Amino acid sequence: MAGRLSRRSVVAISVAAGLAFVAVVAFVFSVLVTPGIGDPFTGRALYVYPDSTAAKAAATASGGDRAAFERIAQTPTAVWLTPEQHGLDDVQEFVYELVTAAHDARALPVLVVYGIPDRDCGSAGGGFSAGGLTDADYPLWLDRIADGVAGYPAVIILEPDSLASAPACGATDERVRQISGAIDVLSARDTTIYLDGGHSSWLSADDQAALLERAGVRRVRGFASNVANYNSTDDELAYDERVASIVGGSHFVIDTGRNGNGSTGDWCNPPGRALGAAPGAADGSGGHDADLWIKNPGESDGTCNGGPAAGQWWPEMARELAAG
Repeated sequence: MAGRLSRRSVVAISVAAGLAFVAVVAFVFSVLVTPGIGDPFTGRALYVYPDSTAAKAAATASGGDRAAFERIAQTPTAVWLTPEQHGLDDVQEFVYELVTAAHDARALPVLVVYGIPDRDCGSAGGGFSAGGLTDADYPLWLDRIADGVAGYPAVIILEPDSLASAPACGATDERVRQISGAIDVLSARDTTIYLDGGHSSWLSADDQAALLERAGVRRVRGFASNVANYNSTDDELAYDERVASIVGGSHFVIDTGRNGNGSTGDWCNPPGRALGAAPGAADGSGGHDADLWIKNPGESDGTCNGGPAAGQWWPEMARELAAG
């Protein structure tokens, strides 16, 4: 009869509508969950941690020092999680307080997980940041970090230098296993993870890409480069784009905290450096997600060129960076 649909037509329409709904759900799920889709930084303020070393220094400084230190303290920088400062007993509570404070401030926290066993070639003599957890305690520590995140959005820079240094440390297989396991734990929460991408004057793009592939970069958002280094953004961008193209179009972030004057070729407390571009989302082109201040400006690289121990506040460096 005219104006009435046959049973077959009704079924066909129902099936088509159902398939369309499934397609929409699948697309939304892919945007929210699939690594490499959905820039976490666009339209988001980055969290300013009120208890940073720069903030503490600014609180007791005066005159020009106070202004210089406040400039650093008021800029969003990453918060480093190390077992030396926050171990198995308190890291979960610390992370939870941090991510909830960031949530209340409507800002996105950037965390650096830095506790891998034999960190900084510890068993091979070790660098200025040698340390880390035992192989047995490391996954437990990661579990507690994940529980602390508790579903709140967070960006995680996972173990800077761990992959890039692995060949020289004679620990490639161990590093790949440890990083892959860390991805399993931390990706279960609402985290956006970037692996160690070295930097443009370290490994070749091919060698760095091979390490990232083995560790599981395609299971996360991407990689971070220039962490605690001074290479120019242009140099890093060219390098990162080469690495990204090799690993299937991965995304990346660049540490610009101290690269305002580029590099002298010295990675450890070189004089005459300057703060770089302010942290925030990139322009959206290619795989470049954001510029971040990952290594906190004003903290020493180690006992070199007159600096104190790695991670300690060094007023002379902070003044120079802010003035550069």
